[in-house]
Amino acid sequence: MSSWARCSRSGAIVRYTYLTHGALSGWIIGWAYWLSVVSIPPIEAEATLTYIGGRFPELHLLTKVDGVDVLSWPTGILAGFVLMLLFFALNFFGARFLAESNRWVTLWKIALPTLTFIFLFFILKGSNFTSYGGFAPLGVPPIFHAIATTGIIFSLLGFRQALDFGGEVRNPQRNVPLATIGSIAIPAVIYTLLQVAFIGAINWADMGLAPGSWDQLVSGGWADGPLFHALDSANMAALAALGTFLLIDAAVSPLATGWVYLGTGARTGYGLGVHRNIPKAFTKNNRFGIPWLPLIVSTVVGCVFFVPAPSWYQLVGFISSAAVLTYIMGGAGLPVLRRTAPNLKRPFLLKGFRFWSPISFLAAVLILYWSGFSTLTNVITATFIGLPVFTVYFAWKHKWLNAVTSIIISVVFFVLWIWVAAAGGWVLTTNGEQRPGGWPFPVYYIAFCVLIIGFCTAVWVAGTREARRHVQANWWLIWLLLASLLVGYLGEYGPMEHPALGFPWGMLVEVAVGLVAYVWAIRSGFATDEIKDIVAVSAAEDERRLAADAEADGA
Repeated sequence: MSSWARCSRSGAIVRYTYLTHGALSGWIIGWAYWLSVVSIPPIEAEATLTYIGGRFPELHLLTKVDGVDVLSWPTGILAGFVLMLLFFALNFFGARFLAESNRWVTLWKIALPTLTFIFLFFILKGSNFTSYGGFAPLGVPPIFHAIATTGIIFSLLGFRQALDFGGEVRNPQRNVPLATIGSIAIPAVIYTLLQVAFIGAINWADMGLAPGSWDQLVSGGWADGPLFHALDSANMAALAALGTFLLIDAAVSPLATGWVYLGTGARTGYGLGVHRNIPKAFTKNNRFGIPWLPLIVSTVVGCVFFVPAPSWYQLVGFISSAAVLTYIMGGAGLPVLRRTAPNLKRPFLLKGFRFWSPISFLAAVLILYWSGFSTLTNVITATFIGLPVFTVYFAWKHKWLNAVTSIIISVVFFVLWIWVAAAGGWVLTTNGEQRPGGWPFPVYYIAFCVLIIGFCTAVWVAGTREARRHVQANWWLIWLLLASLLVGYLGEYGPMEHPALGFPWGMLVEVAVGLVAYVWAIRSGFATDEIKDIVAVSAAEDERRLAADAEADGA
Protein backbone atom coordinates (compact mmCIF):
# COMPACT_ATOMS: atom_id res chain seq x y z
CA MET A 1 0.00 0.00 0.00
CA SER A 2 1.41 3.38 -1.00
CA SER A 3 2.37 5.88 1.70
CA TRP A 4 0.03 8.34 -0.06
CA ALA A 5 -2.96 6.42 1.18
CA ARG A 6 -1.87 6.28 4.79
CA CYS A 7 -0.95 9.90 5.44
CA SER A 8 -2.86 13.13 5.95
CA ARG A 9 -4.19 14.64 2.75
CA SER A 10 -2.54 18.03 3.02
CA GLY A 11 -0.35 19.41 0.25
CA ALA A 12 -3.05 20.83 -2.01
CA ILE A 13 -2.19 21.57 -5.61
CA VAL A 14 1.32 20.11 -5.79
CA ARG A 15 0.31 16.83 -4.24
CA TYR A 16 -2.90 16.52 -6.20
CA THR A 17 -0.96 16.70 -9.47
CA TYR A 18 0.48 13.27 -8.69
CA LEU A 19 -3.01 11.94 -8.09
CA THR A 20 -4.46 13.18 -11.37
CA HIS A 21 -1.67 13.37 -13.96
CA GLY A 22 1.10 11.18 -12.64
CA ALA A 23 4.68 11.57 -11.55
CA LEU A 24 6.18 13.61 -14.42
CA SER A 25 3.57 16.38 -14.25
CA GLY A 26 3.72 16.17 -10.47
CA TRP A 27 7.47 16.61 -10.52
CA ILE A 28 7.34 19.65 -12.84
CA ILE A 29 4.65 21.37 -10.76
CA GLY A 30 6.34 20.42 -7.47
CA TRP A 31 9.68 21.71 -8.72
CA ALA A 32 8.10 25.00 -9.83
CA TYR A 33 6.48 25.41 -6.43
CA TRP A 34 9.73 24.66 -4.64
CA LEU A 35 11.49 27.29 -6.78
CA SER A 36 8.83 29.87 -5.94
CA VAL A 37 9.11 29.09 -2.23
CA VAL A 38 12.93 29.18 -2.02
CA SER A 39 13.01 32.46 -3.95
CA ILE A 40 10.81 34.22 -1.38
CA PRO A 41 13.49 34.48 1.39
CA PRO A 42 15.95 36.33 -0.91
CA ILE A 43 13.22 38.69 -2.11
CA GLU A 44 12.32 39.50 1.49
CA ALA A 45 16.01 40.04 2.28
CA GLU A 46 16.22 42.36 -0.74
CA ALA A 47 13.15 44.27 0.43
CA THR A 48 14.74 44.84 3.84
CA LEU A 49 18.09 45.90 2.39
CA THR A 50 16.43 48.17 -0.19
CA TYR A 51 14.60 50.10 2.52
CA ILE A 52 17.66 50.27 4.78
CA GLY A 53 19.94 51.20 1.90
CA GLY A 54 17.61 53.96 0.76
CA ARG A 55 17.40 55.40 4.25
CA PHE A 56 21.12 55.08 4.97
CA PRO A 57 22.97 55.52 1.65
CA GLU A 58 26.29 55.67 3.46
CA LEU A 59 26.04 51.88 3.88
CA HIS A 60 26.46 51.49 0.11
CA LEU A 61 23.95 48.64 -0.06
CA LEU A 62 22.39 49.86 -3.31
CA THR A 63 23.45 50.98 -6.73
CA LYS A 64 21.52 52.31 -9.72
CA VAL A 65 21.05 50.12 -12.81
CA ASP A 66 18.86 51.59 -15.57
CA GLY A 67 17.46 54.01 -12.99
CA VAL A 68 16.41 51.25 -10.56
CA ASP A 69 17.93 50.54 -7.12
CA VAL A 70 19.56 47.10 -7.04
CA LEU A 71 21.78 45.47 -4.44
CA SER A 72 25.38 46.51 -4.95
CA TRP A 73 28.34 44.20 -5.24
CA PRO A 74 29.90 43.26 -2.93
CA THR A 75 28.27 45.12 -0.03
CA GLY A 76 24.59 44.68 -0.83
CA ILE A 77 24.68 41.11 -2.09
CA LEU A 78 26.95 39.95 0.74
CA ALA A 79 24.53 41.56 3.19
CA GLY A 80 21.80 39.49 1.52
CA PHE A 81 23.86 36.36 2.12
CA VAL A 82 24.15 37.31 5.80
CA LEU A 83 20.38 37.66 6.12
CA MET A 84 19.92 34.26 4.47
CA LEU A 85 22.28 32.76 7.03
CA LEU A 86 20.19 34.44 9.74
CA PHE A 87 17.03 32.85 8.28
CA PHE A 88 18.86 29.51 8.25
CA ALA A 89 19.88 29.78 11.91
CA LEU A 90 16.38 30.75 13.03
CA ASN A 91 14.94 27.75 11.21
CA PHE A 92 17.64 25.33 12.30
CA PHE A 93 17.28 26.06 16.01
CA GLY A 94 14.04 27.93 16.52
CA ALA A 95 10.97 26.07 15.22
CA ARG A 96 8.97 26.77 18.38
CA PHE A 97 9.94 30.46 18.35
CA LEU A 98 8.90 30.75 14.71
CA ALA A 99 5.48 29.24 15.36
CA GLU A 100 4.78 31.63 18.24
CA SER A 101 6.22 34.77 16.63
CA ASN A 102 4.29 34.28 13.38
CA ARG A 103 1.01 35.13 15.11
CA TRP A 104 2.29 38.45 16.45
CA VAL A 105 3.95 39.36 13.18
CA THR A 106 0.65 38.75 11.38
CA LEU A 107 -1.18 41.12 13.72
CA TRP A 108 1.58 43.72 13.21
CA LYS A 109 1.33 43.38 9.42
CA ILE A 110 -2.42 44.01 9.51
CA ALA A 111 -2.43 46.85 12.03
CA LEU A 112 0.36 49.01 10.64
CA PRO A 113 -0.86 49.21 6.99
CA THR A 114 -4.35 50.02 8.28
CA LEU A 115 -3.03 52.89 10.40
CA THR A 116 -0.94 54.09 7.45
CA PHE A 117 -4.02 54.39 5.25
CA ILE A 118 -5.92 56.25 7.98
CA PHE A 119 -3.13 58.80 8.42
CA LEU A 120 -2.49 59.25 4.70
CA PHE A 121 -6.20 59.78 4.13
CA PHE A 122 -5.92 63.23 5.70
CA ILE A 123 -3.35 64.46 3.16
CA LEU A 124 -4.96 63.18 -0.03
CA LYS A 125 -4.70 65.40 -3.10
CA GLY A 126 -7.71 64.89 -5.32
CA SER A 127 -5.85 66.23 -8.34
CA ASN A 128 -3.65 63.16 -8.42
CA PHE A 129 -6.70 61.06 -9.37
CA THR A 130 -7.98 63.34 -12.12
CA SER A 131 -4.97 65.18 -13.55
CA TYR A 132 -1.91 63.95 -15.43
CA GLY A 133 -3.87 61.68 -17.75
CA GLY A 134 -6.65 60.60 -15.38
CA PHE A 135 -7.41 56.93 -14.89
CA ALA A 136 -4.93 54.59 -16.61
CA PRO A 137 -2.83 57.35 -18.22
CA LEU A 138 -0.58 54.72 -19.86
CA GLY A 139 -3.49 52.68 -21.20
CA VAL A 140 -5.01 49.36 -20.15
CA PRO A 141 -2.14 46.87 -20.88
CA PRO A 142 0.11 48.12 -18.03
CA ILE A 143 -2.68 47.41 -15.56
CA PHE A 144 -2.55 43.67 -16.32
CA HIS A 145 1.26 43.70 -16.40
CA ALA A 146 1.29 45.29 -12.94
CA ILE A 147 -0.87 42.50 -11.53
CA ALA A 148 1.85 39.94 -12.20
CA THR A 149 5.04 41.96 -11.78
CA THR A 150 4.61 44.73 -9.20
CA GLY A 151 3.68 42.67 -6.16
CA ILE A 152 -0.11 42.49 -6.46
CA ILE A 153 -0.25 38.72 -6.96
CA PHE A 154 2.74 38.36 -4.66
CA SER A 155 0.88 40.11 -1.84
CA LEU A 156 -2.03 37.66 -2.14
CA LEU A 157 -0.05 34.40 -2.11
CA GLY A 158 -0.93 33.73 1.54
CA PHE A 159 -4.09 31.87 0.54
CA ARG A 160 -1.83 28.98 -0.45
CA GLN A 161 -1.26 27.98 3.17
CA ALA A 162 -5.01 27.60 3.68
CA LEU A 163 -4.98 24.97 0.93
CA ASP A 164 -1.66 23.33 1.79
CA PHE A 165 -2.85 22.54 5.30
CA GLY A 166 -6.47 21.84 4.34
CA GLY A 167 -6.14 18.16 5.27
CA GLU A 168 -5.51 19.11 8.91
CA VAL A 169 -8.43 21.54 9.31
CA ARG A 170 -11.45 20.91 11.48
CA ASN A 171 -14.75 21.30 9.61
CA PRO A 172 -13.07 21.94 6.22
CA GLN A 173 -16.38 22.57 4.44
CA ARG A 174 -16.69 25.76 6.49
CA ASN A 175 -13.10 26.68 7.39
CA VAL A 176 -11.30 26.08 4.07
CA PRO A 177 -13.45 28.62 2.15
CA LEU A 178 -13.27 31.08 5.06
CA ALA A 179 -9.49 30.83 5.30
CA THR A 180 -8.97 30.95 1.53
CA ILE A 181 -11.33 33.84 0.84
CA GLY A 182 -10.29 35.70 3.98
CA SER A 183 -6.58 35.47 3.19
CA ILE A 184 -7.30 37.08 -0.20
CA ALA A 185 -10.04 39.55 0.77
CA ILE A 186 -8.33 41.06 3.82
CA PRO A 187 -4.98 41.83 2.12
CA ALA A 188 -6.80 42.95 -1.04
CA VAL A 189 -8.84 45.51 0.91
CA ILE A 190 -5.83 46.73 2.91
CA TYR A 191 -3.53 47.05 -0.10
CA THR A 192 -6.21 48.69 -2.23
CA LEU A 193 -6.77 51.31 0.45
CA LEU A 194 -3.00 51.80 0.74
CA GLN A 195 -2.73 52.28 -3.02
CA VAL A 196 -5.53 54.85 -3.01
CA ALA A 197 -3.87 56.66 -0.12
CA PHE A 198 -0.46 56.60 -1.78
CA ILE A 199 -1.72 57.95 -5.10
CA GLY A 200 -3.50 60.75 -3.29
CA ALA A 201 -0.43 61.56 -1.18
CA ILE A 202 2.10 61.74 -4.04
CA ASN A 203 4.15 64.92 -3.92
CA TRP A 204 5.80 65.15 -7.32
CA ALA A 205 8.24 67.86 -6.31
CA ASP A 206 9.41 65.92 -3.27
CA MET A 207 9.92 62.86 -5.48
CA GLY A 208 12.06 64.88 -7.86
CA LEU A 209 9.79 64.09 -10.81
CA ALA A 210 7.75 66.15 -13.23
CA PRO A 211 4.03 66.03 -12.38
CA GLY A 212 2.36 63.07 -14.06
CA SER A 213 5.53 60.99 -14.54
CA TRP A 214 3.77 57.78 -13.59
CA ASP A 215 6.19 55.63 -15.56
CA GLN A 216 9.13 57.07 -13.57
CA LEU A 217 7.89 56.25 -10.06
CA VAL A 218 10.30 53.33 -9.73
CA SER A 219 13.28 55.66 -10.24
CA GLY A 220 11.94 58.61 -8.23
CA GLY A 221 13.09 59.76 -4.83
CA TRP A 222 10.46 57.70 -3.04
CA ALA A 223 11.26 54.34 -4.64
CA ASP A 224 13.19 53.04 -1.62
CA GLY A 225 10.31 53.67 0.81
CA PRO A 226 7.20 55.16 -0.80
CA LEU A 227 4.86 55.09 2.18
CA PHE A 228 7.49 56.42 4.57
CA HIS A 229 8.33 59.29 2.21
CA ALA A 230 4.62 60.03 1.72
CA LEU A 231 4.20 60.43 5.47
CA ASP A 232 7.48 62.30 5.88
CA SER A 233 6.65 64.82 3.14
CA ALA A 234 3.56 65.98 5.04
CA ASN A 235 5.76 67.59 7.75
CA MET A 236 3.42 66.51 10.53
CA ALA A 237 4.80 65.14 13.78
CA ALA A 238 2.22 62.37 14.11
CA LEU A 239 2.83 61.21 10.56
CA ALA A 240 6.58 61.33 11.05
CA ALA A 241 6.22 59.12 14.13
CA LEU A 242 4.21 56.60 12.15
CA GLY A 243 6.86 56.82 9.43
CA THR A 244 9.41 55.63 11.98
CA PHE A 245 7.28 52.56 12.64
CA LEU A 246 7.08 52.01 8.88
CA LEU A 247 10.86 51.92 8.72
CA ILE A 248 10.86 49.32 11.48
CA ASP A 249 8.14 47.43 9.63
CA ALA A 250 10.23 47.56 6.45
CA ALA A 251 12.76 45.38 8.26
CA VAL A 252 10.52 43.31 10.53
CA SER A 253 7.85 42.20 8.07
CA PRO A 254 10.12 41.02 5.23
CA LEU A 255 12.50 39.34 7.69
CA ALA A 256 9.65 37.46 9.34
CA THR A 257 8.26 36.34 6.00
CA GLY A 258 11.73 35.37 4.82
CA TRP A 259 12.57 33.05 7.67
CA VAL A 260 9.11 31.47 7.66
CA TYR A 261 9.25 30.72 3.92
CA LEU A 262 12.76 29.30 4.18
CA GLY A 263 11.23 26.79 6.57
CA THR A 264 8.44 26.18 4.07
CA GLY A 265 11.04 25.50 1.38
CA ALA A 266 12.77 23.01 3.66
CA ARG A 267 9.51 21.21 4.33
CA THR A 268 8.66 21.17 0.63
CA GLY A 269 11.98 19.42 0.05
CA TYR A 270 11.14 17.09 2.91
CA GLY A 271 7.82 16.26 1.24
CA LEU A 272 9.55 15.49 -2.05
CA GLY A 273 11.79 13.10 -0.13
CA VAL A 274 8.85 11.43 1.61
CA HIS A 275 7.28 10.67 -1.76
CA ARG A 276 10.60 9.34 -3.11
CA ASN A 277 11.12 12.07 -5.69
CA ILE A 278 14.53 12.88 -4.21
CA PRO A 279 16.84 10.84 -1.94
CA LYS A 280 15.52 9.68 1.41
CA ALA A 281 18.28 11.64 3.16
CA PHE A 282 16.13 14.74 2.67
CA THR A 283 13.62 13.35 5.19
CA LYS A 284 16.05 13.19 8.13
CA ASN A 285 15.49 15.70 10.93
CA ASN A 286 17.99 17.20 13.34
CA ARG A 287 17.45 17.02 17.09
CA PHE A 288 15.23 20.10 16.89
CA GLY A 289 12.85 18.30 14.51
CA ILE A 290 13.99 20.29 11.43
CA PRO A 291 14.73 18.62 8.05
CA TRP A 292 18.30 19.95 7.94
CA LEU A 293 19.42 18.83 4.48
CA PRO A 294 16.56 20.44 2.50
CA LEU A 295 17.02 23.51 4.72
CA ILE A 296 20.66 23.77 3.60
CA VAL A 297 19.74 23.26 -0.05
CA SER A 298 16.95 25.85 0.14
CA THR A 299 19.35 28.37 1.68
CA VAL A 300 22.04 27.84 -0.96
CA VAL A 301 19.58 27.98 -3.87
CA GLY A 302 17.97 31.08 -2.36
CA CYS A 303 21.34 32.84 -2.35
CA VAL A 304 21.72 32.11 -6.07
CA PHE A 305 18.72 34.34 -6.79
CA PHE A 306 20.69 37.39 -5.66
CA VAL A 307 22.96 37.08 -8.68
CA PRO A 308 20.54 37.15 -11.65
CA ALA A 309 17.98 39.39 -9.94
CA PRO A 310 19.51 41.63 -7.25
CA SER A 311 16.37 43.78 -7.01
CA TRP A 312 12.93 43.38 -5.50
CA TYR A 313 11.33 44.67 -8.67
CA GLN A 314 13.05 42.03 -10.81
CA LEU A 315 12.52 39.05 -8.52
CA VAL A 316 8.87 39.57 -7.55
CA GLY A 317 7.67 38.76 -11.08
CA PHE A 318 9.58 35.47 -11.05
CA ILE A 319 8.10 34.41 -7.71
CA SER A 320 4.55 35.34 -8.68
CA SER A 321 4.77 33.53 -12.02
CA ALA A 322 6.40 30.40 -10.60
CA ALA A 323 3.73 30.21 -7.92
CA VAL A 324 0.87 30.87 -10.35
CA LEU A 325 2.23 28.11 -12.62
CA THR A 326 1.40 25.63 -9.86
CA TYR A 327 -2.13 27.03 -9.47
CA ILE A 328 -3.21 25.79 -12.89
CA MET A 329 -3.45 22.32 -11.37
CA GLY A 330 -6.42 23.31 -9.23
CA GLY A 331 -8.60 23.82 -12.29
CA ALA A 332 -7.11 20.89 -14.21
CA GLY A 333 -7.07 18.38 -11.37
CA LEU A 334 -10.54 18.79 -9.86
CA PRO A 335 -12.57 17.47 -12.83
CA VAL A 336 -10.17 14.53 -13.14
CA LEU A 337 -10.63 13.60 -9.48
CA ARG A 338 -14.40 13.85 -9.83
CA ARG A 339 -14.13 11.33 -12.69
CA THR A 340 -11.52 8.94 -11.27
CA ALA A 341 -12.71 8.96 -7.65
CA PRO A 342 -16.41 9.90 -7.76
CA ASN A 343 -17.34 8.15 -4.52
CA LEU A 344 -14.40 9.30 -2.43
CA LYS A 345 -15.45 11.04 0.77
CA ARG A 346 -14.83 14.78 0.39
CA PRO A 347 -14.67 16.83 3.61
CA PHE A 348 -14.85 19.91 1.39
CA LEU A 349 -16.97 19.81 -1.78
CA LEU A 350 -16.77 22.69 -4.27
CA LYS A 351 -20.12 23.30 -5.90
CA GLY A 352 -20.28 24.41 -9.53
CA PHE A 353 -16.83 23.02 -10.32
CA ARG A 354 -17.61 22.84 -14.05
CA PHE A 355 -17.65 26.65 -14.00
CA TRP A 356 -14.90 27.35 -11.46
CA SER A 357 -12.36 24.87 -12.84
CA PRO A 358 -11.91 26.41 -16.33
CA ILE A 359 -12.22 29.95 -14.96
CA SER A 360 -9.47 29.41 -12.40
CA PHE A 361 -7.30 27.62 -14.96
CA LEU A 362 -7.57 30.45 -17.49
CA ALA A 363 -6.97 33.08 -14.80
CA ALA A 364 -3.67 31.43 -13.90
CA VAL A 365 -2.73 31.15 -17.58
CA LEU A 366 -3.42 34.85 -18.16
CA ILE A 367 -1.33 35.88 -15.15
CA LEU A 368 1.56 33.92 -16.66
CA TYR A 369 1.12 35.90 -19.87
CA TRP A 370 0.86 39.22 -18.04
CA SER A 371 4.15 38.56 -16.25
CA GLY A 372 5.96 39.33 -19.50
CA PHE A 373 8.25 37.42 -21.80
CA SER A 374 11.44 37.93 -19.76
CA THR A 375 9.94 36.61 -16.53
CA LEU A 376 8.18 33.78 -18.34
CA THR A 377 11.43 32.73 -20.01
CA ASN A 378 13.24 32.56 -16.69
CA VAL A 379 10.41 30.68 -14.99
CA ILE A 380 10.02 28.07 -17.74
CA THR A 381 13.78 27.58 -18.11
CA ALA A 382 14.22 27.17 -14.35
CA THR A 383 11.26 24.78 -14.19
CA PHE A 384 12.64 22.47 -16.86
CA ILE A 385 16.11 22.31 -15.27
CA GLY A 386 14.53 19.92 -12.76
CA LEU A 387 13.93 17.28 -15.44
CA PRO A 388 17.42 15.67 -15.19
CA VAL A 389 16.87 15.16 -11.46
CA PHE A 390 13.62 13.40 -12.29
CA THR A 391 15.20 10.92 -14.70
CA VAL A 392 18.43 10.27 -12.84
CA TYR A 393 16.64 9.55 -9.57
CA PHE A 394 12.86 9.05 -9.76
CA ALA A 395 12.64 7.28 -13.12
CA TRP A 396 15.56 5.01 -12.23
CA LYS A 397 14.31 4.28 -8.68
CA HIS A 398 10.89 3.31 -10.01
CA LYS A 399 12.46 1.16 -12.74
CA TRP A 400 11.04 3.25 -15.58
CA LEU A 401 14.56 3.42 -17.03
CA ASN A 402 17.70 1.43 -16.39
CA ALA A 403 20.60 3.21 -14.69
CA VAL A 404 22.69 3.77 -17.83
CA THR A 405 19.79 5.14 -19.88
CA SER A 406 18.62 7.48 -17.12
CA ILE A 407 22.14 8.89 -16.70
CA ILE A 408 22.62 9.39 -20.44
CA ILE A 409 19.28 11.20 -20.84
CA SER A 410 19.94 13.38 -17.80
CA VAL A 411 23.50 14.37 -18.73
CA VAL A 412 22.70 15.05 -22.38
CA PHE A 413 19.67 17.15 -21.46
CA PHE A 414 21.56 19.12 -18.80
CA VAL A 415 24.47 19.94 -21.12
CA LEU A 416 22.13 21.00 -23.93
CA TRP A 417 20.01 23.00 -21.48
CA ILE A 418 23.05 25.03 -20.40
CA TRP A 419 24.12 25.55 -24.02
CA VAL A 420 20.69 26.70 -25.23
CA ALA A 421 20.14 28.98 -22.21
CA ALA A 422 23.61 30.56 -22.50
CA ALA A 423 23.79 30.85 -26.30
CA GLY A 424 20.20 32.05 -26.64
CA GLY A 425 20.89 35.08 -24.46
CA TRP A 426 17.33 35.42 -23.17
CA VAL A 427 17.82 33.93 -19.69
CA LEU A 428 19.13 35.59 -16.50
CA THR A 429 19.30 39.10 -17.92
CA THR A 430 18.88 41.90 -15.38
CA ASN A 431 17.18 44.33 -17.77
CA GLY A 432 14.74 41.90 -19.41
CA GLU A 433 16.41 42.23 -22.79
CA GLN A 434 18.55 39.82 -24.78
CA ARG A 435 22.29 39.72 -24.14
CA PRO A 436 24.44 40.90 -27.07
CA GLY A 437 25.39 38.08 -29.41
CA GLY A 438 22.46 35.85 -28.49
CA TRP A 439 20.49 33.76 -30.95
CA PRO A 440 17.56 35.27 -32.84
CA PHE A 441 14.37 34.31 -31.08
CA PRO A 442 13.14 31.84 -33.77
CA VAL A 443 16.41 29.89 -33.49
CA TYR A 444 16.30 29.94 -29.68
CA TYR A 445 12.64 28.96 -29.52
CA ILE A 446 12.99 26.04 -31.95
CA ALA A 447 16.07 24.76 -30.10
CA PHE A 448 14.28 25.07 -26.75
CA CYS A 449 11.19 23.23 -28.01
CA VAL A 450 13.27 20.45 -29.59
CA LEU A 451 15.17 20.05 -26.31
CA ILE A 452 12.07 19.72 -24.11
CA ILE A 453 10.06 17.58 -26.52
CA GLY A 454 13.14 15.46 -27.18
CA PHE A 455 13.57 14.79 -23.46
CA CYS A 456 9.97 13.61 -23.02
CA THR A 457 10.18 11.54 -26.20
CA ALA A 458 13.40 9.88 -25.01
CA VAL A 459 11.75 8.87 -21.72
CA TRP A 460 8.71 7.59 -23.62
CA VAL A 461 10.77 5.53 -26.11
CA ALA A 462 13.28 4.11 -23.61
CA GLY A 463 10.89 3.75 -20.69
CA THR A 464 8.49 1.08 -19.53
CA ARG A 465 4.77 1.00 -20.18
CA GLU A 466 4.27 2.78 -16.85
CA ALA A 467 6.69 5.52 -17.90
CA ARG A 468 4.84 6.01 -21.16
CA ARG A 469 1.54 6.43 -19.38
CA HIS A 470 2.95 9.22 -17.21
CA VAL A 471 4.65 10.93 -20.15
CA GLN A 472 1.43 10.74 -22.14
CA ALA A 473 -0.42 12.51 -19.34
CA ASN A 474 2.16 15.31 -19.37
CA TRP A 475 2.01 16.53 -23.00
CA TRP A 476 -0.70 19.10 -22.27
CA LEU A 477 1.59 20.82 -19.75
CA ILE A 478 4.48 20.89 -22.25
CA TRP A 479 2.10 22.42 -24.83
CA LEU A 480 0.91 25.08 -22.40
CA LEU A 481 4.39 26.23 -21.38
CA LEU A 482 5.98 26.21 -24.84
CA ALA A 483 2.98 27.85 -26.54
CA SER A 484 2.77 30.51 -23.81
CA LEU A 485 6.44 31.31 -24.31
CA LEU A 486 5.81 32.01 -27.99
CA VAL A 487 2.70 34.13 -27.31
CA GLY A 488 4.65 36.02 -24.64
CA TYR A 489 7.34 36.95 -27.16
CA LEU A 490 4.83 38.07 -29.80
CA GLY A 491 2.52 39.83 -27.36
CA GLU A 492 2.20 43.20 -25.65
CA TYR A 493 4.63 42.29 -22.85
CA GLY A 494 7.38 40.90 -25.07
CA PRO A 495 10.57 42.52 -26.41
CA MET A 496 9.19 43.41 -29.87
CA GLU A 497 9.06 47.16 -30.50
CA HIS A 498 5.85 46.65 -32.47
CA PRO A 499 4.17 43.52 -31.02
CA ALA A 500 2.71 41.11 -33.55
CA LEU A 501 -0.05 40.39 -31.01
CA GLY A 502 -0.93 43.77 -29.56
CA PHE A 503 -3.61 44.38 -26.97
CA PRO A 504 -6.03 42.62 -26.67
CA TRP A 505 -5.09 40.01 -29.31
CA GLY A 506 -2.24 38.57 -27.29
CA MET A 507 -4.57 37.90 -24.39
CA LEU A 508 -7.16 36.30 -26.67
CA VAL A 509 -4.56 34.01 -28.23
CA GLU A 510 -3.29 33.06 -24.76
CA VAL A 511 -6.86 32.24 -23.71
CA ALA A 512 -7.14 29.98 -26.77
CA VAL A 513 -3.86 28.28 -25.78
CA GLY A 514 -5.24 27.84 -22.27
CA LEU A 515 -8.54 26.37 -23.48
CA VAL A 516 -6.70 23.78 -25.57
CA ALA A 517 -4.49 22.94 -22.59
CA TYR A 518 -7.49 22.69 -20.24
CA VAL A 519 -9.44 20.28 -22.43
CA TRP A 520 -6.26 18.28 -23.08
CA ALA A 521 -5.47 18.17 -19.36
CA ILE A 522 -8.94 16.91 -18.44
CA ARG A 523 -8.73 14.14 -21.02
CA SER A 524 -5.15 13.22 -20.08
CA GLY A 525 -5.82 12.72 -16.38
CA PHE A 526 -6.06 9.12 -15.25
CA ALA A 527 -6.60 6.99 -12.14
CA THR A 528 -3.06 6.85 -10.80
CA ASP A 529 -1.90 4.17 -8.40
CA GLU A 530 -1.88 6.74 -5.61
CA ILE A 531 -5.52 7.71 -6.03
CA LYS A 532 -6.47 4.04 -6.29
CA ASP A 533 -4.77 3.41 -2.95
CA ILE A 534 -6.56 6.35 -1.34
CA VAL A 535 -9.93 5.17 -2.65
CA ALA A 536 -9.24 1.64 -1.42
CA VAL A 537 -8.26 2.82 2.06
CA SER A 538 -11.30 5.09 2.23
CA ALA A 539 -13.60 2.25 1.21
CA ALA A 540 -12.05 -0.07 3.80
CA GLU A 541 -12.50 2.59 6.50
CA ASP A 542 -16.15 3.00 5.51
CA GLU A 543 -16.68 -0.78 5.71
CA ARG A 544 -15.12 -0.95 9.17
CA ARG A 545 -17.22 1.97 10.31
CA LEU A 546 -20.44 0.36 9.01
CA ALA A 547 -19.50 -2.95 10.63
CA ALA A 548 -18.83 -1.22 13.93
CA ASP A 549 -22.16 0.64 13.72
CA ALA A 550 -24.01 -2.58 12.91
CA GLU A 551 -22.37 -4.33 15.84
CA ALA A 552 -23.26 -1.48 18.14
CA ASP A 553 -26.88 -1.54 16.94
CA GLY A 554 -27.03 -5.29 17.50
CA ALA A 555 -25.72 -4.94 21.00
